[in-house]
Amino acid sequence: MLRRLLPRALVIAFALAAGPAGALAQAPVAEAVPQSREAVRQTFAPIVRLAAPAVVNVYADRLVAQRPMSPFFDDPFFRRFFGAPNQPGRERVQQALGSGVIIDPSGIVITNFHVIEEADEVHVTLSDRREYEADILLKDEQTDLAVLKIRNPVGPLPFLTLADSDLLEVGDMVLAIGNPFGVGQTVTSGIVSAVARTNIGISDYQFFIQTDAAINPGNSGGALVDVDGRLVGINTAIFSRTGGSIGIGFAIPANMVRVIAATAATGEPVRRPWLGADFQPVTGEIASAVGLDRPRGALVASIFANGPAETMGLRPGDIVTEVDGIPIDDPTSINYRLATKGVGADATFSVWRDRRDLDFSVTLAVAPESPPRDELQIGGRSPFAGATVLNLSPAVAEELRYPGKPSGVIVAGIAPGSPAARVGFQPGDVILTVNGETIDDTAELGDLARRTGTPVWRISLDRGGRILQTTLGG
Repeated sequence: MLRRLLPRALVIAFALAAGPAGALAQAPVAEAVPQSREAVRQTFAPIVRLAAPAVVNVYADRLVAQRPMSPFFDDPFFRRFFGAPNQPGRERVQQALGSGVIIDPSGIVITNFHVIEEADEVHVTLSDRREYEADILLKDEQTDLAVLKIRNPVGPLPFLTLADSDLLEVGDMVLAIGNPFGVGQTVTSGIVSAVARTNIGISDYQFFIQTDAAINPGNSGGALVDVDGRLVGINTAIFSRTGGSIGIGFAIPANMVRVIAATAATGEPVRRPWLGADFQPVTGEIASAVGLDRPRGALVASIFANGPAETMGLRPGDIVTEVDGIPIDDPTSINYRLATKGVGADATFSVWRDRRDLDFSVTLAVAPESPPRDELQIGGRSPFAGATVLNLSPAVAEELRYPGKPSGVIVAGIAPGSPAARVGFQPGDVILTVNGETIDDTAELGDLARRTGTPVWRISLDRGGRILQTTLGG
């Protein structure tokens, strides 16, 4: 198999010497002559024959309510005088199309979470037009990955081997295989434009391979393969002003795929390592102040008491420069490195402190649920009626993607049409005080909400780092 499919280079040597008139003399050109027909053709066909059969089309079906025949039936004024139509509610099937990759001959398929997010049924079609129903084994919104299992496949299925995506380098040649715009399986080629792209805004674990291989809508969940035909990434998103490819595509690295697939095999939910520390980027000013040669690493901003970071000896002000010998560029890089190692693994942190390098080791653990979440659905007539609230803990903060200090009471859900919805509470709000009383847990909030005869409700809450205050009633 061809390992590098770049055109054969010409070997040219220039000998520069001054002639009698000062002219430059050029040495003869030595050209490497192709020794075989395969060397002349320089084709990707062997890689495509190996990889393409393992890339499938994913059809995600869901039932949605059929809108009334006339838009007037949605108008409250019309319904008030003429009543709701007596026709029974109808449903129709809405279908989303994406791609997927078989990574095991038993029929394990990796695709994107956003492809099958709301699916009631999932079907996959192989490149040879065989069609199967598939079960959803795992959906993980934070990584934008999902794992499917083909039902009752006939015989072993073609599959791709996962590569070590950490070995990818900028300039490596890759192929993107998927079903863009639903036109059918398509192969495009390009190079790795960048590795470890962060701050893209696609998922919580932002650490993407960037490629200029053409990726378009419908490619989501498809394969990014190397010149050995191994899976190096799952195509996920593009940057585009037109909706089509402009040569900036992003893929989730195979090392993250490996972790999610292994979790799906256990039947357990995704459990992510928790360090118990908050980080911030290292700016040029910070690097200069602490004696770093350049801005790099991630600055420890705060430490959670009795968490793994404190236990292993990290302090606020430390700068994590490497994890297991791999350089760290920003806080997102740390999250990715820990997530791909998994719970229970050991990790070594290289830290810049007091103008010298130190090493610390830690065993990665899950975020603790302390205090217990004590879920409470608030009823009655208070402004909180219809809200579901939880005690904030590191585990709940991670589950709800709350970035602040994990303490207090957080709103996890709001019932439609409830008093809490009408007031304007939102999931993610942290209730700080009610009528001057600090809210430490759900029991306290429940007691306050049950008090009758409260004429005025003065409420303060934290919404995305902003402190909001409101007064209701009176």
